[in-house]
Amino acid sequence: MNSKTFLAFSAATLALTGTAAIAQQQDRGGDLTLADMKARGDKMFARMDANSDGVINAEDREVRRQQMFAKMDTNGDGEISQAEMQAAQEARQQRREQRREARSERRGDRMAERFAKLDTDGSGGVSAEEMAAKREARGDRAGKGKRGMRGGHGMRGGGMMMRMADTNGDGSITRAEFDAALEARFAKMDANGDGVVTQDERKAARDAMRAEWKAKREARQNQ
Repeated sequence: MNSKTFLAFSAATLALTGTAAIAQQQDRGGDLTLADMKARGDKMFARMDANSDGVINAEDREVRRQQMFAKMDTNGDGEISQAEMQAAQEARQQRREQRREARSERRGDRMAERFAKLDTDGSGGVSAEEMAAKREARGDRAGKGKRGMRGGHGMRGGGMMMRMADTNGDGSITRAEFDAALEARFAKMDANGDGVVTQDERKAARDAMRAEWKAKREARQNQ
C-alpha cells in the first residue's frame, strides 16, 4: 500500500481512533466540572490542531494522515507492507486491551466508592434506610434543577461535537467555535444545572444519546 492509497484509506480510521481517544478521556469516574472538561478539551484541540495554526481543518487531517502513514511505514520505504500493517494492528489491539483493563480497574474503584457512600454507618452492609436516603437525596438534586435531561454524553461523541462546533459550516473549527461547542455539550450533561456532572447524570446522558442514535438509525432504515 503506497502513501496515496493509504491517505484515502485512513480518513475513516482517523475519525474512529479520534473518537475512541475522546471516549477514553471521558471514562474517568467521579464528578465532572466544566473546568475539568475544558482541561481535556485543551488537550484534544492541541492534538487535533496538528500544524498548530489555531484552526482545525483539512490541513490538519492531512498532517495526521501523513504522520499515521510514517508511523506504520517502519522501514521508511514509502510503502506499508503486509507485515507492517499486521504489526500496527497488533499494537492497536494491545492498546485496546490495556484500556479495557484500566477501565475495569476504575469501575471497581467507583463501585467501592459508591458502596462507601451508601453505607453511611460503616457497618459493611447497606440497609433499606440507607438505600431510601440515597434515593431521597437523588430526588432532591433533580428537583432543584432548572433544565430537564437532554441528549449528549460529554466528549465521547467527539465527531458529533466537532460537527456542532463548525457553526458557520466552512469546514474549519476555530478555538472559539470549539470552546462554545464544549460548553454546550457540558450543559446538556448537567441536567440540574448545578455546575457539576455526576456519574448518574453522565449515565443518563449516555442512555439518552444512545436512544437518539437508535431512533435515527431506525428512521433511516424505514425510509
